[in-house]
Amino acid sequence: MSTHDAIDVIRAKRDGVELSGDQIRWVIGAYTAGQVPDEQMSALLMSVFFRGMTPAELAAWTQAMIDSGVRKDLSGLGRPTADKHSTGGVGDKTTLPLAPLVAACGVAVPQLSGRGLGHTGGTLDKLEAIPGWRAALTEDEYLAQLRDVGAVVCAAGNDLAPADKLLYALRDVTGTVESIPLIASSIMSKKIAEGADALVLDVKTGSGAFMKDVESSRELARTMVGLGEAAGVRTVALVTAMDRPLGRSAGNAVEVAESLEVLAGGGPADLVELTLALAREMLAGAGRPDVDPAAALADGRAMDSWKAMIRAQGGDPDAPLPQPTERHVVTAPATGTLTRLDAYALGVAAWRLGAGRARKEDPVSAAAGVVWHASVGEQVTAGQPLLELQTDDASRIERALAALDGAVGVDTEDTVLPLVVDRITS
Repeated sequence: MSTHDAIDVIRAKRDGVELSGDQIRWVIGAYTAGQVPDEQMSALLMSVFFRGMTPAELAAWTQAMIDSGVRKDLSGLGRPTADKHSTGGVGDKTTLPLAPLVAACGVAVPQLSGRGLGHTGGTLDKLEAIPGWRAALTEDEYLAQLRDVGAVVCAAGNDLAPADKLLYALRDVTGTVESIPLIASSIMSKKIAEGADALVLDVKTGSGAFMKDVESSRELARTMVGLGEAAGVRTVALVTAMDRPLGRSAGNAVEVAESLEVLAGGGPADLVELTLALAREMLAGAGRPDVDPAAALADGRAMDSWKAMIRAQGGDPDAPLPQPTERHVVTAPATGTLTRLDAYALGVAAWRLGAGRARKEDPVSAAAGVVWHASVGEQVTAGQPLLELQTDDASRIERALAALDGAVGVDTEDTVLPLVVDRITS
C-alpha cells in the first residue's frame, strides 16, 4: 500500500505547498506505471503550470523522469562524449554538420533526435531525405557506431525517460506545454539519460522560436543549465537568434544540401558561425578546449566523418537528394537593405509546402521547402528572386504564399538580434 495519494499531491501543489522529493518520485512512478490516471496527472500539470516549481522540486521531478527508464553509460567508449540540444527553430540544421565535426575532433557525439512538428523542422526528417538512411538503431548498433565513427544521430529508444513521453503527450492536449519547469524537465531528463559527459544547449529566441522574448529564453537556459549541472553533466547554454531563419533554407533535402556546403568548407556565414560556436563549447565541455574545429572543416576531416556516419546508418552520402517537381519564385518588393525575414512565417510556409507535419503520424515531403537568396542585412534589388518555394504539390503554393504575407521587410525599422545573444553557465 502506498503512503501517498494523488489527490493530496494535487491539492498541495494547487495551494502552493512545496512537494517533497518522495511525493514527486511516487507520483511520476505511479503515473508511468498506469496507477495514476490521466485526469489526475492533468490536474497536477495545470497546478505546476500556474504555481511553478522550486529548484528542489524541479531537480526531483527531472530525476524521477530519468529514473523511469535507463541512464546510458558511455564510459567504455574510450573517448570523451558531448551532446547538443536545440529548442528548435526554422532552418536550424546545425546538428547535421556539428555531430560529424565534433567527432572529427576526437569527441564522440551521441545525438538522439526527434521529428519536426508544426513550423519547426526535425533532424530525423532531414536525414531521411538521404536515400537509404535509417533513424532506428539497436543498442548494439548505436554503441558500435559511437565507437567506430564517433557520431550517431538516431531516434531515441523507448527506454530513455519513458515518463517524459507520457507527460509530453498529456501536456500537448491539456494546454500545459508552455511552462518553463515542464519544458526544462522534459528536455533535460532525456538529455541527461543519454549519458554524455558534456551538454551544450542552443536556446532559440525570437518569432521562429518556442520562446519569443530574450528574457524567457534566458530563464529557460538558466533552468536547464542548473538541472544538467545538478545531475553531474557539464552544461552550458547559448541563447541564439531565431527572429530570422538560420542559413538559406528550410525543409528537409534542402537543409541536408546546405549542411554539405558547410562540411565542404563553405556555406552561409551565420550557419558556419553558429556551428563553430557550438562545436567549441562541446569540445571545451568534453575537455578538449585547445582543439580548433574550423581546421576540421577546412581539411576535409569533418566531411569524411559525415560520410562514415551516413554509411553506418544505411545511407548513400553520394546519392542525389530528392528534387521538387514545382518551384515558385517570390521577388524582392523594393531596393535596399533586407531588414526583416520573419522566421515563423518562413517556417509555416515550408510546413504548408509539405516539409513538416501537423500530427506526429503525418508523412513529410523530402523535397519540399523554402530557399532564400539573401539574408537579413544584405542588399536586395526590387524584382530580384528573393524566395523560392519548392513542393511536389502545386496546390500547396497558394497557402504557403499566404503565410509569407508581411514576412519580408526592406529598409524597415526592425531591430535585429545578434546571432549569439547570451552565454549561460552555472
